[in-house]
Amino acid sequence: MPHLSIEYSQGLEARADVADLCRSLHAVMVASPVFPTAGLRVRAYRADHAIVADAQADNDFLAMTLSVGAGRDTQVLRTAGDALFAAAQAALAEPLSTPHFALSLEIRVIDPELSWKDTPIHARLSGTT
Repeated sequence: MPHLSIEYSQGLEARADVADLCRSLHAVMVASPVFPTAGLRVRAYRADHAIVADAQADNDFLAMTLSVGAGRDTQVLRTAGDALFAAAQAALAEPLSTPHFALSLEIRVIDPELSWKDTPIHARLSGTT
């Protein structure tokens, strides 16, 4: 883990490069000493059907959820979240300059007793295969 899931409104694709945003956020996570590269996942999903705020046609949103394993200090996660949010703000400067956009980030800590994994990628990247 960490897995960054991005959900966004369909109209945002005309105003922002979502693939480029994913690459930028991935680069921030790779550069962070907090997250193991083998655990990184960045994925984006378009919400084909969404009603945003007051239902104006030009309203858009992008919501990020970062799921991480337990054991990291809150301040460490806050610093990582600040870096991710700043990168998203930079990539989404155009829609953020309008009164018709909402950007959010939430970090969720996963309970290790309720999380199952089988990821040979970790062994490959650590050189233990």
